[in-house]
Amino acid sequence: MKKSVLTRYRVMAYVTGVLLVLLCLSMIAKYGLEVGGAADFTRVVAIAHGWLYVVYLIFAFDLGSKAKWPVGKQLWVLLAGTIPTAAFFVERKISHELEAKLTEGSPAVAKV
Repeated sequence: MKKSVLTRYRVMAYVTGVLLVLLCLSMIAKYGLEVGGAADFTRVVAIAHGWLYVVYLIFAFDLGSKAKWPVGKQLWVLLAGTIPTAAFFVERKISHELEAKLTEGSPAVAKV
């Protein structure tokens, strides 16, 4: 597995996580605090998160298939982009795990 596969997953995990937190905050501003202009901001962030979440799914699935993860772990990583702040914690755990395997050159994650 190339390090670039992990890097693009990490970038999309952060982007998806930040957009999801922004979406949650904008929903609170729109419905809870009734802030003017929050509706437009919510719409923009929701659309951006939706499209970029699809990109996140593609990259996370690619990473999982190349790392030969079991189905349960793959599903957890895929769903992390839908739970506010979960993408940050899952990304950190996955990155530490795979970087250790990449530096060891273990047979489970072979460099291509």
